[in-house]
Amino acid sequence: MNRNMSKYAPFGWYLALIAAIGAVGYFIVKQTFDLPLQIMLGVIVLGIALAIIFDPQKIKDWLVGRQAKYSSNALVLVIAVLGIVVIINYIVNQNSPSWDLTEDNANTLAPELSDALQSLNQPLRAEAYFTQRYPSGTAEQLLDNMVKAGKGQFSYEFIDPEADPIRAQNAQVTRDGTIVFKLDDRSEQLTYVSEQEFLSAIIRLTNPGERIIYFLTGHGEYDPTGESDLTYSQFNQTLASKNYTVQKLNLISLAAVPENASAVVIAGPQQPLLESEIEAIKTYLSGGGSLVVFSEPYAVTGIDYDQDLLSSYLEHDWSILLGNDVIIDPNGNPPLVAIADSYSDHPITQKLSGYVTIFPTAHSVSSSVMPDSVSATILILTSNLAWGETDIASIEAGNPSFAEGADLIGPVPVAIASTNTATGARVVVVGDANFADDNQFTAYGNGDLAINIIDWVAEQENLISITPRAQTTRVLLPPGQLGLGLLLLGSVFVLPGLVIVGGVTTWLQRKRKG
Repeated sequence: MNRNMSKYAPFGWYLALIAAIGAVGYFIVKQTFDLPLQIMLGVIVLGIALAIIFDPQKIKDWLVGRQAKYSSNALVLVIAVLGIVVIINYIVNQNSPSWDLTEDNANTLAPELSDALQSLNQPLRAEAYFTQRYPSGTAEQLLDNMVKAGKGQFSYEFIDPEADPIRAQNAQVTRDGTIVFKLDDRSEQLTYVSEQEFLSAIIRLTNPGERIIYFLTGHGEYDPTGESDLTYSQFNQTLASKNYTVQKLNLISLAAVPENASAVVIAGPQQPLLESEIEAIKTYLSGGGSLVVFSEPYAVTGIDYDQDLLSSYLEHDWSILLGNDVIIDPNGNPPLVAIADSYSDHPITQKLSGYVTIFPTAHSVSSSVMPDSVSATILILTSNLAWGETDIASIEAGNPSFAEGADLIGPVPVAIASTNTATGARVVVVGDANFADDNQFTAYGNGDLAINIIDWVAEQENLISITPRAQTTRVLLPPGQLGLGLLLLGSVFVLPGLVIVGGVTTWLQRKRKG
């Protein structure tokens, strides 16, 4: 080979070295053997080949010379060390132990959730739809712990719904921070990150059962399967993603509520129910059924308050009073929009802390003296600035004002949940129907409220309770005057003094040695 060509051989080695460093760094970051990594490996081979072509004599000398003997020994040693490191790394990676050193085991799964994961006999996967803006640390930590407990039967992946909108749409995800659990062809959507929520979803998926929600029809109610803005199609889609089946129910033609009903929903009727329908609902609830009523103000529907058989039944059997008023809330825009100001400690609303719910054209829902077997909870209250306006003419004229003694003073109750302890029946009444329509479902916490109501009346909100953790209260106690003095002495005088003494001592010793 021409000596002039041999001077280019080092450049081949440099090229191979740079490509090798890039390949190692790229693999550490990406953890995948993709096209860019393959190109880098090709560049390494190309660099080595160029170095050999430009200076083959040097390679021959290295292979047969004295230096080759020592180099080969060093090479064998390096390969052995690298092999040991790779094997140890593989074993640790496949069997990575973890220890929870927190005092209250805050990083350990609840035993109930761990047992549910270990009992899985088929793969369960989770899809976490989080944008870059939405915090995902808590969800990722919990999902990581679930992977370890799942023994290979649980897996998860994070998906950015903005980067992959088609996949989010196929999963019927409408809210950032949604987690979808999937088992076979069934799925459960969650918008709250907690062990209890995850456990309930797993139990529902591994114990599939018929959960049918019937929406009453025949009185101008909201249509759960329609396509206009005044429908509940998004409500319906979310229920389907949680493994509910939505069907319509006409009690005018069908004399009784089907036995397979998990709940019956009456959403914004524009005409009064017939007496036969009320009797069918009463019979259904006496057997432990569940009823949800989304009621529009009488001023909106035009139903005669005194002739409303549904209102009379709710008052007589459940002590639930539908107000003949319209809520005026100065905080709303316009004031006809009632805004939730506080929630009760109830399974329906306890997860809504930090979320606003809004109710266009709502009326009050309160309770009177309860029968012995009925217990009720006011779920939602407006602010004390709102009131229940009974003078509808003043609203139409655009100048409503609170009238002492005639109007209901705020805070005004907007929703109530009742339970019959004797039969197990559950009833939820909300003084508004369009809070869950397609225009309002994704607004603030409206959709969560609607779904939580269905979960509660269908008795799906808490299949297994997780034992509460004992929380350890930690208080940072600042040091007293003596402690502060010792810190000052040590950091400002003692440590710098030791450094100075050490430096001076070293200087003197060197000076003596000349």
